[in-house]
Amino acid sequence: MADDRDAGQATEEPTQRRLDEAQAQGDIVKSQEVSTFIVLGGGTLAIAIFGASAAENFVRTFSVFIEQPDQLVVDPGAIMGLMRGTLLHMAMIFGPPIAFLVATALAAHLLQNMPSFALERLIPDFGKISPQAGLKRLFGLDGVTNLLKGLIKMVIVGSIVWMTLWPMRGQLGLALDESPAEMTGDMIHLLIRVLIAVLSVLAIVAVLDYLLQRHRFYQRNRMTKQELKEEFRQNDGDPLIKARIRKIRMEKARKRMMAAVPNATVVITNPTHYAVALQYEQGKMDAPLCVAKGTDALALRIRAVAEEHKVPVIENPPLARALYATVEIDETIPQEHYKAVAQVIGFVLKLTGKRPH
Repeated sequence: MADDRDAGQATEEPTQRRLDEAQAQGDIVKSQEVSTFIVLGGGTLAIAIFGASAAENFVRTFSVFIEQPDQLVVDPGAIMGLMRGTLLHMAMIFGPPIAFLVATALAAHLLQNMPSFALERLIPDFGKISPQAGLKRLFGLDGVTNLLKGLIKMVIVGSIVWMTLWPMRGQLGLALDESPAEMTGDMIHLLIRVLIAVLSVLAIVAVLDYLLQRHRFYQRNRMTKQELKEEFRQNDGDPLIKARIRKIRMEKARKRMMAAVPNATVVITNPTHYAVALQYEQGKMDAPLCVAKGTDALALRIRAVAEEHKVPVIENPPLARALYATVEIDETIPQEHYKAVAQVIGFVLKLTGKRPH
């Protein structure tokens, strides 16, 4: 997705939707150095937990091949039984640490990203097997970066191993005179020291590489201005369609409003710039209700419908402007206008003979 675009035009930061789509297609932030560090840390922990007992069991199981080879029976049946027993012992010795390492390897992936299944990654891409694509990967940015990281790690690990083992060169020579069990214990202790020293440096390498891979992930998924606009349209809808929907809603609301004008008690006007239609039923309403209002052409339309249905039209510019500004359709008028509106409605009721003089 990101490779098909001109990188020079991708100047905008990726949206969360773009990042989610990239991850769904298998493009994730994954640092091999973080995985290596976690697996190596798991291996160190496995050696510390299982190393001594595994070494002791290994020496006890296989010492017979060195110390008492003359007692081994070499007929076919005995050889097969010996092989089965040896394989079973090896599984019992190395099974737990291997299972621990497998769990650590899975954790190394899960800690960086949740599991994702991308069908696109399973489809063969014959472009990747072309010599040109292979040379590009080998001598491209990724190839050069991986080569430099490999050389740096070799130098760092080699230096750490050398600095750890060199002061102990005398002890290594004395270990040759120890029993197999003692030698194995010393070797495990020395290996743990070397691994801890290596891990202390690889932790820094892992953090820096993860930050690099995260930065490159965001760079790969940067968006062009056109892509950003297109996503905005997909998320929020086409502005033209939204405007059309808004216009239709306004037209329907206006039709409902105009249908309520014939039932109004009075229409208060400016006389031509403002019109507010009020409805009031004695004994049923606590305060007059605004059923329609408008300005200019709409005000004239409200007035025409009112006159057509013989609804009284009263000219009161200050009151018309005040009501238009303070009351919405299907709301009762504010309390501060009760007195003025009561006078108008009282006049209308007297005029229409609905209230005695």
